Order: sequence, then C-alpha cells, then structure tokens
Amino acid sequence: MPTRGAAPAPLRDRFRYWFDNIMARGTIAVMGLLGVATLLFIAVIALVVVVFGFFPPQETGDDDPTFFEILWGNLMRTLDPGTMGTDRGWGFRAAMLVVTIGGLIMVASLIGIISSAFDRKVEDLRKGRSRVLEADHTLILGWSQKVLPIVSELCIANESRRRPAIVVLANRDKVELEDELKAVLPRNTSTRIIVRSGDPMDLGDLELGNPHSARSIILVAPEGSEDPDSVVIKMALALTNNPRRGDGVLNIVGELQDARNLEAATLVGRDEVSWVLTRDLISRITVQTCRQSGLSAVYTELLDFEGDEIYFTAQPTLAGKTYFDAQLAFAESCVFGIARGETVMINPDAATVLTSDDRLIVISTDDSAVKLGTPGTPDPAAITGTPDGERRSERTLVLGCNSDLGTILQELDEYVSDGSQVTIVAEAKPPKLPELGSLEIEYIRGDTTSRAMLESLDVPSFDHIIVLAYKEMADAQRADAKTLVTLLHLREIGENAGAALNIVSEMLDDRNREIAEVTKADDFIVSDKLISLALSQLSENRILAKVFDSLFSSEGSEIYLKPVDRYVRPGEPVDFYTLLEAARRRGETAIGYRIVAHAHDAARGYGVLLNPPKGERVSFAASDRIVVLAED
Repeated sequence: MPTRGAAPAPLRDRFRYWFDNIMARGTIAVMGLLGVATLLFIAVIALVVVVFGFFPPQETGDDDPTFFEILWGNLMRTLDPGTMGTDRGWGFRAAMLVVTIGGLIMVASLIGIISSAFDRKVEDLRKGRSRVLEADHTLILGWSQKVLPIVSELCIANESRRRPAIVVLANRDKVELEDELKAVLPRNTSTRIIVRSGDPMDLGDLELGNPHSARSIILVAPEGSEDPDSVVIKMALALTNNPRRGDGVLNIVGELQDARNLEAATLVGRDEVSWVLTRDLISRITVQTCRQSGLSAVYTELLDFEGDEIYFTAQPTLAGKTYFDAQLAFAESCVFGIARGETVMINPDAATVLTSDDRLIVISTDDSAVKLGTPGTPDPAAITGTPDGERRSERTLVLGCNSDLGTILQELDEYVSDGSQVTIVAEAKPPKLPELGSLEIEYIRGDTTSRAMLESLDVPSFDHIIVLAYKEMADAQRADAKTLVTLLHLREIGENAGAALNIVSEMLDDRNREIAEVTKADDFIVSDKLISLALSQLSENRILAKVFDSLFSSEGSEIYLKPVDRYVRPGEPVDFYTLLEAARRRGETAIGYRIVAHAHDAARGYGVLLNPPKGERVSFAASDRIVVLAED
C-alpha cells in the first residue's frame, strides 16, 4: 500500500517490480512464467485465426476447425516447426508462421533456462555443498599439508575395513583439494575420499561432513593463520556444543601449537578431544633422536601404518602369569607394556602379575597377528650382562633458530649430565631462553649456510648436532633449502675430518626428505609428517595418547638403542628370546635391534628392525644396537 500522500506508482513500474520478484524466485518460477506466456501467445493467435477466418481450405463437406483444434495445432507448431509444412491458405500460413517463429524463440529460451539451471546445479555439486550421508567415516576438519600424509596413512589403516570413507571439510575449493589428494593416494586403495567445501567453524557448514555419525574426527590447524590454535579450539567448540549432536560420545583428535592454550582447549573438548601439542612433540623427538643414532627410524616405524604398529590385546588365558611370561608367549608380536583400566604401564617390572582384565600393549604387523604361540626358551649362556658406563658431559651444536628452541633446550637439559654445553649458531639472537640446570649455553651470531662459519666451529668435536629450520623467517621451501645447504657442508666437513657426525635435522616439507638423504645425515625429523602420523594413530585408538606421552617424556621408560655387547656376545648367533631375557636382567624390555651396516639403507629401515621373528638366530657385530625400553 502506498504511503499516505504519495502518488501511486505508474503501471509500468509496478509491472517491472512484479516481474523482478518473479525472476528472483528461481528457475522454476521463470519456467512457469515462460509457459504461461507461451499459452497466452498461442491462444491469441488461435483467436485471431477464428475471428478473421484464416482457416485452411477444407475438403468438401468438412467443417472449419474449432478454436481448441487451432489452439492444439499452434502448440504443436511451437514445439515442432516442421508441423507447418503441410499448411494451406496464405492467411493461415501467415498466422502459423508467426506461431512458429514465436515458438522457436520461446523453446530456445526454455532450453537456455534449463541448461543454465543444470550448469548451476553441476557447479554447486562441484563446489561440494551437499551433505555427506556416510557413517563410520573419518572426518578431517581444516586444511594444511598435514592432511596429505594423514589421508595416505588412513588409507593404509582402512585396508581391512568394508567400504571405508574419509571426508575432508575445509574452506577451500573442492576441485583443487581433490587434485592434491589424488596425487598422494596409495594405488588400488579401497577408501573413498569425499571433499566438501565449507567453514568447519560454522554450524551449518559443519553438517556437510555429518560429524555425528563419524568414527573419528581430526582437527587440523589451517595454513597461514596468525592464531591457528584459536581456530582449532573453535572447531572443537562447534562440535562439542552443537545443538544437533546426539547422545553419543565423539572421538576427536586435534593439534595445538602452544601449550599455553591447552587448558582452554581441555575445557572446550573435555573428555571427547585428545590434544597433540605439536611443538612439544617435535622438540622431545628432536632431543631424543639427536642423542641416539637411528631413533627417528624407530619412531617412524611405530607411528606410521606400514610395517609394525602398536595394538592393545586382551589375553585372559595369561591371567596369573608374569609380564615376562607374556613377552615369551608371543612368536609374532612384541609385548612392551600393560594397560590396566585407564592406567598405562610401559616397561613394568618383569615380575608384575597379569589379571584377567589387563590388556597387553604389543607391537605387531597387524591385529590379526596378535596371537599366543609356544613360549620360547632363552639361552642364558650367551648373555653377558655388561652394565652401562658412567654418564659424561656432552657438547651439542644447534644450527639455526625457531620458536621451538626454548622447548628443545628444556628437554635436553633433563637428559644431559652437569657440565654439558650447547652452542647456538643463528643469524639472529634467539629470544629469552628458559633457565636451565645442567646446560651451559654459548651463542654465536652467524650464517649457518656459510662454509667458513661452520669450519670455524670445529664441528667434529661436538657429540650431537641439531639443524633447525627457519620456519618463522621464510616459507617451507626456502627454510628447507637453507637446511639442505647446511647439511651438505656438514657432510663434507665430516668426510674431510674422517669423523661420523651425529646430525638431526628438521625438514618442514616431507618432499625434501629424499633430497636430504643424499647428505647421509644420521636422522631426519620431518615436523609435519610426524604430527600427521601421530594424529592418524590417535584417531584410530585414543588410548595411544597415554602411550605416546610416556614414550616421548623424559620421565619413566623411553626408547634407547644400546650397544649389543651389553646384552650378548657379538658374533655369537642368538635368537630374540635370549635378548628378551638379557634385557629383563637389566630391568628393560627389548623390542628390536639395529644393524649398523644397514644404517644408510632406506629400503631396510636404516638398519632398524622392530618386532623381529623371535626364533630367528642373528649374529651381531660389536657396533650393532639393541632397541629397548628403559629408564634413563
């Protein structure tokens, strides 16, 4: 209704307003309007033919066609222009020509409308805006380069499942993400990869991934975000406080960069979210691997889904037996802990008696391989029982600087003895470092890619070398390029000095790992890949979080690679049952060994073999190592 005192709108404006409203209602409304216009048009022409008598000549005795017959003929000519080929009489032909031309225009318009609507629908489908109807799937929220190894690992884990599916929901173009994912998918995988485009923090977009029916949900910090932790916490909040969620408990795993945000994240996620502190995890692994040659290969073997993984198994028939009895009872699996209720015990006392409710923590090729066998018999005569030597002070060289340096130094301080030294070489002075108890710190300002600078440091005199990536100063490729140049210089320095350097380097992009291997560095830490492996494992089994906390912590039992002569005599063939007994006498649990002669062979896992065949007899060299769980 027009406002009081205002002149009514002209008829032309009102018609245009009405027409705009019809067009705004979508394709169906436009098609309906075109259909009505077509009927009116052919009805008007039919009326003109009847009123003016433009009938075609009739046979003798035939009546002229009625209005409805003319109307039906007009409709047929609108749909098929060839219908007018048999018309007679110029008046009728002229009228039908008008109908045919009008029909061509209207049918062409209708086809164009339908085609445009179909194209728009296809484009919407390509954008990934339809709701996923999967159930028991893995849902990944957010996007970064970590998603690629996560998807690759989950495809391997899903090989034994029926119709497995992985859904990725990220605020990126669907087609671009699908192309990136296809490049890393294992061949002949049975896992279906479904990509949806949307904001994981939006409750409406979140429904596209059907999170309430997912087996597990992985929260990934987005690339390029200034505050990635806040984004991940908001995603967790959208999941846990979603009004559409059911009564079931969600299985969520998320990554956090800063440990200071863990308290807030725990309040949001409560018992439904397991958080992985990425910086702490990488720092701990870096420190542990820099002190032990080959340890990163052990961690990679435990974290990925190829080869051997960690499983939990209930074996009620072992109730009343000891922990060491359980170690001897498996021929194809390696026992290294006990899960008792919510408590996880890694490398417990060998005399610990098992209960019927206990679950054993084992390393095995597959859960189907976790089965009891005939207990083996160790050979006590081959055991030496040589004690560990006294700890001495250590010298560590750190080349490069990033935000993880403070955490790395804190972790290193918990392992080394008093009087140990750390020399830090970086282009810029590191920020304020934490107070340390055992370490003495020296800072040298310099370019870590400069050969002259590295020569001046007397690199062979250091026990351990850590090469950190400049991830805050450059993009991943530039940072890895600097690391590669530094590694090449270190290799030549070591070769010229005839010294085997113990180097641990940090690579940001896993694609650069193969390039870096030509440097023959002792170990490589690929940050994103290790975090991806940990997230993948936890998404399949949340209780693994307690196992990882124990393995990667300086407290309790950790993984060590110790000289073989402390357990058995080198050169004498022994089976793994004998190594288990030798480790038991030292309060340790043996889980594998490392053949140093294969240390540079990637195809042989850099010499590391976990969960070896227990009955196979091996003659070790004096330089070989036994992989054990022990307290420092």
